[in-house]
Amino acid sequence: MIIGVPGETKDKEFRVGIVPAGVKSLRAAGHEVIIEQGAGAGSDISDLEFKKAGAECVPSAREVYDRADLVMKVKEPLPQEYGFLKKNLILYTYLHLAPLPDLTEILLQKKVSAIGYETVQLDNGYLPLLAPMSEVAGRMSIQVGAHFLEKEEGGRGILLGGVPGVEHGHVTIIGGGTVGSYAARVATALGANVTVLDTNLHRLAYLDDIFAGRINTLMSNIHNIEEELKRCDLLVGAVLIPGGSAPKLVTRDMLSLMKQGSVIVDVAIDQGGCVETSQPTSHSNPVFIINDVIHYCVANMPGAVPRTSTFALTNATLPFALDIANKGLNRAAADNIALKRGINVHAGTLCNKGVADSQGRDWNDFSC
Repeated sequence: MIIGVPGETKDKEFRVGIVPAGVKSLRAAGHEVIIEQGAGAGSDISDLEFKKAGAECVPSAREVYDRADLVMKVKEPLPQEYGFLKKNLILYTYLHLAPLPDLTEILLQKKVSAIGYETVQLDNGYLPLLAPMSEVAGRMSIQVGAHFLEKEEGGRGILLGGVPGVEHGHVTIIGGGTVGSYAARVATALGANVTVLDTNLHRLAYLDDIFAGRINTLMSNIHNIEEELKRCDLLVGAVLIPGGSAPKLVTRDMLSLMKQGSVIVDVAIDQGGCVETSQPTSHSNPVFIINDVIHYCVANMPGAVPRTSTFALTNATLPFALDIANKGLNRAAADNIALKRGINVHAGTLCNKGVADSQGRDWNDFSC
């Protein structure tokens, strides 16, 4: 199989879909790897490193798409890439299709087989290809939130860790999954007061145990969310419904409960955001203000730390890529239910219920 890796086109997206070690593994299995020239530069991986690993570097993304059977990316194709998509292409990337009906329609029309990293799911609910970037985004949510709390950035002028004799900052995290738990780790390490809300009591019990009482845990409901909005300096939206749109747990009216200069970091923005006023932003223009509350809604947060993110991502995605390349998509999906769950679109059919429900479309389970 020919595996193609184009450069990323999203604003300040410096990650790349594979690292040289991944190229070596694919080549050792008898496959060809072609990479767009300069695709790894943002992650400090040179064309020479890719070539030494056995890849062929080509001058354009179009050539990558034209020749490849399987395209490995990081983020979803943007409109300027739609013309490169073709029938029977296997697209393997973060898709987050729920809020993207236009891309969904293009994938259906072009009869692309599209696998969303974020919907590959084990029987226990774990999302192995989303987890490494969720870990990065969770950690970053506190880092960027702390930055925008600085007065110079328009924030309240709060140091999350406080100092002796001064109240510490308060961080509220809605969602106790991977993003939420890693956000809580960083926030507690800084010395902030932290509250995590979730609808799963077992998850809250787990978090209470691993943090040994250093965080507050609350059932996620309207009353508790409203009470937390009154006291928090930083709100992290860490809600996830695999494949589907995030529920709007913080309404526009609720913003009036928040303090002037407080900060929202809506990590759920890839799936539409869990705050009603959230809209996708970019690393070039990361924030906007509504009702005196700063909103940070960058949809590719890990792209700001691309070398760490690229290596962590390849560690997770490569085994599935090898399986697809060695067996073909149908057999690989038949042998691996987690991969089958990750197939969002195939042969003109939508195969993911979460995406279908979000867009009001029909869907059918992938048939191997």
